[in-house]
Amino acid sequence: MLDKIRNWRVHRTVARHPIAESSWQYALGRCAPARRLGASDQAALRVLATLFLQDKALEPVQGLELDDADRVLLATHACIPILKLGLDWYDGWYSVIVYPDAFIPDRTHTDVAGVVHQTRNVMAGEAWGRGPVILSWADVLDAGRRPGHNVVIHEMAHKLDMLNGDANGFPPLHRRMDRRAWTQAFSGAWDRLRDDHRNGFPLPIDPYGMENEAEFFAVVSEQFFEAPASLRQHLPEVYRQLELLYRQHPY
Repeated sequence: MLDKIRNWRVHRTVARHPIAESSWQYALGRCAPARRLGASDQAALRVLATLFLQDKALEPVQGLELDDADRVLLATHACIPILKLGLDWYDGWYSVIVYPDAFIPDRTHTDVAGVVHQTRNVMAGEAWGRGPVILSWADVLDAGRRPGHNVVIHEMAHKLDMLNGDANGFPPLHRRMDRRAWTQAFSGAWDRLRDDHRNGFPLPIDPYGMENEAEFFAVVSEQFFEAPASLRQHLPEVYRQLELLYRQHPY
């Protein structure tokens, strides 16, 4: 019965709020992971993007204006990771705040000695536990122009990571996934790349992934969808675990 109610609501939402063909083609033209999908998966992604736009509030700030095509593009990027999972994986939060460009939040933290520090780091995106996702629109538009980069997928990966607590690079796994295999794949790759990074060797992923385990998961998730051939070549065990998590085979 619940499935019937859910399906009825989905059909009603899609019928009442259809994505215009021009907006959809605009999104496909700017989202390479979506463009590479087969026809049936593109149709499913279009439905998910429609539901995302009805479920989440997209809130441009600082004078930024987003038209319908822009909103569809953002939703399309956001729904790539959950194409085979469903919108329920984005439950528990409501809004996406979009700045025109990189933003600089004021933060304070207290070190172990009790000294309070003020930080102002330039950011392209941020995800809060049960709060909003925050994005730079300039970086959204930049997706794919640098190999493996997609700020929307990056922040959505953090959201998935936080479904079972703080972001730590260990999102909730499906029932038949092996937690030990996940740990071995990710810990082994993390340790190896961290050593390479410390020794000045070039990395096959964005070095930002070496910040911590959570950023590593988000960075390899970006690459899984944006540059899957490279990730599969250089980090095959990680690629395999992401195949199992996202239930997709982009390469």
